This record gives sequence, C-alpha cells and structure tokens, in this order.
Amino acid sequence: MSASPPSSFVRTRWWWVRHAPVRGDGGRIYGGADIACDCSDAHVFSALAPVLPRGAVWVASHLGRTRQTAEALWQAGDFTVDGSGPRLTALPALAEQNLGAWQGQDRVRFFADRQPLAASYWFAPAEECPPGGESFSDLSARVGGAIAELTAEHSGRDIVAVAHGGTIRAAIALALNLPPQGGLAFAIENCSLTLLDHYDGPDGAGWRVGMVNAQPWLGSAEGTGPAA
Repeated sequence: MSASPPSSFVRTRWWWVRHAPVRGDGGRIYGGADIACDCSDAHVFSALAPVLPRGAVWVASHLGRTRQTAEALWQAGDFTVDGSGPRLTALPALAEQNLGAWQGQDRVRFFADRQPLAASYWFAPAEECPPGGESFSDLSARVGGAIAELTAEHSGRDIVAVAHGGTIRAAIALALNLPPQGGLAFAIENCSLTLLDHYDGPDGAGWRVGMVNAQPWLGSAEGTGPAA
C-alpha cells in the first residue's frame, strides 16, 4: 500500500481528457487547426463521465473539439452542483502543437518521408520546429506555464482539463520531471483519462501519477471505444 501524504500537503488533482476522435480530416495532419470531432460513441462518454469529479474546475483549449468533448461528457453525466452546471474556460495555452506547414499534408505520405523514431508517438523529435509552427518543446513550455498558473489559482481543487494528445504528453513529462522528448513515449488515446496529482507541502512541491491513458469503456458490450 502506498503512503499517503500528511495533512499538511495541499493536493490539486488534474483530470486530463483527450478530445473525441476526429474523423473528418481526410487523412491529413490537422495539429493546431480548429477541426470538429465525433462525439457519437455514447457508451464511451457514459463510461467516462461517472469517473470524473463533481464540483471541479473545467478548462479546455480554445479549439472547438475540446468544447464538443466537454459538452458530450456533461450530457452523459450529472455534473450539477448547487443547481449550477460546470462552466468551461477556454485557454489557447492548452492547444495542440501548431504544426505549421505540416498541417494539411497527407499523413501517410508525410510519415513515408520521415525517419521513424522508436519510443515516440509524435510527428518529429521534440526540438524540431515545423516551418511556420512550433516545436513540441515550445508546446511543453507554454503548457507548463499554464499548469503552474492554474494549479496556483485553483489550489486544492479538482481540475478537469479537456485537451489534446500533445498537451497531455507535455503534462506527463512535467509531472515525471522528464525532458519534453520523454513525454512523446506515451500513448494518449481519444477520450482517455490521465490523472496527475500535484502536492504542495511545507518543504516543496511535486507530482504523483494516478493513471495514464485510462479507457473505462474497454470491455463494454458496445465495443472497444473510439478510433485513434
């Protein structure tokens, strides 16, 4: 049994949810483009909604697919507290990596021309910057800044963050004190849940990882969940 932190620690819990799958991309890279997602897998949201906390702070990126996903979760579960439902704060700092000139390219052709990377679920090494875009390291820096600000603002609360695969990988790397490249080793499926607990104590602060890429709908009679 793992040891529990003493009562002098303040725990702020981050419940990261990746948005629902994008099916209208035509096989092209979309990255930081504002493209809709498909929230029709009702059994996925019915399984995920009960796991999420009530009375939480809800945040998302400014891209519409994260709001779509949050609203689908609200429809699947009762998140009303004291007669009021949750409010979603949209933050550009939580957006997916801007892949610049790579966005809009055929995904299969793009990867055919690239050197495949072992232990990576991403388009390029963390330090490589697409023409006109940002590197994954750039993304990690802005996401880390947003996490620090929100953790301080909502200390001791639950924060449900509906975001993107890249955003969540950056958050995991931060929690594990890894360089940005280390975050690219994690698979983050659509609608999956990653729980990261921030503890602030009298002698410092740190993170604990509760779960990564959890998919509570797996094994259900309706299917195995959304496509990647």
